[in-house]
Amino acid sequence: MLRRVTAESTPSSLANSATVSPTDSPTQSASSTSLSSLGSVDEADGKNVRGTLRDTYGNEFEIPDYTIKQIRDAIPAHCFERSALHGLYYVARDIASLAATFYVCHKYVTPENIPSTAVRAGLWAVYTILQGFFGTGLWVMAHECGHQSFSDSKVLNDTVGWVCHSALLVPYFSWKISHGKHHKATGHMDRDMVFIPKTKETYATRVGKMAHQLSELAEETPIATVIHMLGQQLGGWQMYLFCNVTGHTHHDKQPEGKGVGKFNGFFGGVNHFNPASPLYEKKDEHLILLSDLGLAITLGALYFVGKNFGFNSVLVWYIIPYFWVHHWLIAITFLQHTDPSLPHYDATAWTYTRGAAATIDREFGFIGRTLLHGIIETHVLHHYVSTIPFYRADEASEAIKKVMGKHYRSDTEGGSLGFLRAIWKSARMCQWVEPSEGAKGEGEGVYFFRNHNGLGMPAQKLSASAAKSTAGKGAKMEIGTASDTE
Repeated sequence: MLRRVTAESTPSSLANSATVSPTDSPTQSASSTSLSSLGSVDEADGKNVRGTLRDTYGNEFEIPDYTIKQIRDAIPAHCFERSALHGLYYVARDIASLAATFYVCHKYVTPENIPSTAVRAGLWAVYTILQGFFGTGLWVMAHECGHQSFSDSKVLNDTVGWVCHSALLVPYFSWKISHGKHHKATGHMDRDMVFIPKTKETYATRVGKMAHQLSELAEETPIATVIHMLGQQLGGWQMYLFCNVTGHTHHDKQPEGKGVGKFNGFFGGVNHFNPASPLYEKKDEHLILLSDLGLAITLGALYFVGKNFGFNSVLVWYIIPYFWVHHWLIAITFLQHTDPSLPHYDATAWTYTRGAAATIDREFGFIGRTLLHGIIETHVLHHYVSTIPFYRADEASEAIKKVMGKHYRSDTEGGSLGFLRAIWKSARMCQWVEPSEGAKGEGEGVYFFRNHNGLGMPAQKLSASAAKSTAGKGAKMEIGTASDTE
């Protein structure tokens, strides 16, 4: 029952684009061995070296200065223990919830029992919502398997994960590999595989402006924000699987040269289904095919059901709940990594410890803690030690808060409704990232969200020549830095 460290479960990191163990201290400070180093003298020295850094709210930001060893040492030993019986119980509970909901609606929500078409439609709509929650819970359990936090057996973990994810049309091994890379480079502006926000220059090109002209833009209309959010929530997951959207673009730097000439987007060769994708190494290609086989089995089963019961039934029974699952996945992961208080780092300032702290815990009440197995409420811990099972994550989270101190971030105001409101707030406030106006030295490698809606800290005002110079620097960085994510 003791935790066994495996190659999959041990985090690796890149600091300054060079390999560094996560147990190493950040190199920016000679006194980075404990929280006691955050004294007034060191804080003053840090400000002199890094300048004044401010998040989107305008709060002054200090770079985390503790080590991954301190984090791990603070967690009670029993929190690392994994139980196959516990894991299988929760998988069985989720499957039973899915089956029971289907049985009740299929048997009782019928014209014979409920003559009103409107009432039946309403009840079947409730069915799709419930199945979306239960399906998301099952997805989370397969996520536990991918991180090897499900049990001590890698074979059991991958078997359960492959079955559960395949049933939800998720390519298990393909996702597991790319998701693992995201954990190794969380918060890295060039290497993260999933959540790389737009820079000011990239955002400007998307709206047809130069970077120094962003201040001339009128406030984005609420309807434009709604349209963007709908696109993100309905198609974000599929775009990630098919196009590697929001992931890094440095595929030419991948092993074996598999990324040469490859780019994100449809038909660009960067997706989660092609063994030749630069997301994977040669040794992984058989696992990608096994993931595709799982999807083919599920699609075959859906076709069989459609032929025998009608494709309208498949739409209600499976496809609409499928989109509910992916709505929650996108909402959860978006809010775990996007908030006005969160930094991102370029290659000169990033370390594994800092990147893991660039995440935030939220609160979704009974739904989050029970149906979704606490994935929303304990995400910061998950990025430090992803092999801790979810049912021990609350205790472990409390333990690491003592080490993280003011660097631990959470937004629990308003509970479940606050969680939903945060989607809108982040969409309006977090449009691109840039360094703080008062940054210098290493601080110039710390990026914060800004927006042209006049919310929070104003963006830097650049002259045309300065914007051109900044854009040139960014282009050089993109060409010269490798990128990875999980």
